[in-house]
Amino acid sequence: MKVCGFTFIRNAVKFDYPIVEAITSILPICDAFVVAIGNSNDQTEALILGIDSPKIKIIHTTWDDSLREGGKVLAVETNKAFDAISSEYDWCFYIQGDEVIHEKYLSNIKKGMQLHLNNRKVDGLLFKYVHFYGSYGYIGDSRKWYNHEVRIIRNDKKIRSWRDAQGFRKSGRKLNVKAINAKVFHYGWVKSPDHQQEKQKSFHKMWHSDDKVKKMTGEKDKFDYNTIDSLKEFRGSHPAVMEQRISKETWAFNFNVKQKKFALKDWLLYSFEKLTGIRPFEYRNYKRM
Repeated sequence: MKVCGFTFIRNAVKFDYPIVEAITSILPICDAFVVAIGNSNDQTEALILGIDSPKIKIIHTTWDDSLREGGKVLAVETNKAFDAISSEYDWCFYIQGDEVIHEKYLSNIKKGMQLHLNNRKVDGLLFKYVHFYGSYGYIGDSRKWYNHEVRIIRNDKKIRSWRDAQGFRKSGRKLNVKAINAKVFHYGWVKSPDHQQEKQKSFHKMWHSDDKVKKMTGEKDKFDYNTIDSLKEFRGSHPAVMEQRISKETWAFNFNVKQKKFALKDWLLYSFEKLTGIRPFEYRNYKRM
């Protein structure tokens, strides 16, 4: 069994993406790794080269910033990285620039790939998600955060990144997937308030016009984390590759986890999920086998 990781990134330094941590978190179980570096105006390439691994292959891409419909440019860049993977690899492990895998899950992930290697009905493997918000001590627990997504796919180029690159489709249909006992730690909403505000201004341009982005983000220099609907405290351990980054946290964010900002319908759905573990009406871009 051979595994190739892949990702895309642009302006990782400018927007403070934990891309090095993302790559190095899964590098031990990858035989190779493709990084598509978009046209950046910072030291992104030097950052990736600093990982200093013979497994890593860099390809250079140019983002089409006119693709603002549904964040399509993200899927386009994902496909560029995926297409650069040669046919010798069986599985392709996709990770985004703000996602990190805890080392405690690596053995489970490898076993999952081995277990389903010869079952060609399985298109991919499904991971559970933990979404950090505001700081490394809080995680989102409302319905606005997706619970699962596919991050390992077969090396089948009929599989394409879907919409804004959150998931995948094969020839237009949802992937048939098997769930594995592993989580993705998503750190996209943990940055200093000024870095987060700059990221939001850039990120929203992938969906909206400049005028709408301005209305959405306002004129503030710092992002206001206190507008979130619901959080809970994180009491587990972070991936070892994140230790240095976490030690350099320079901002303070404190949130009253008893505070909930829900409309009645959302409060009822939230309460039902916490009571039963079931999330009614959840959108799933995959079919669990």
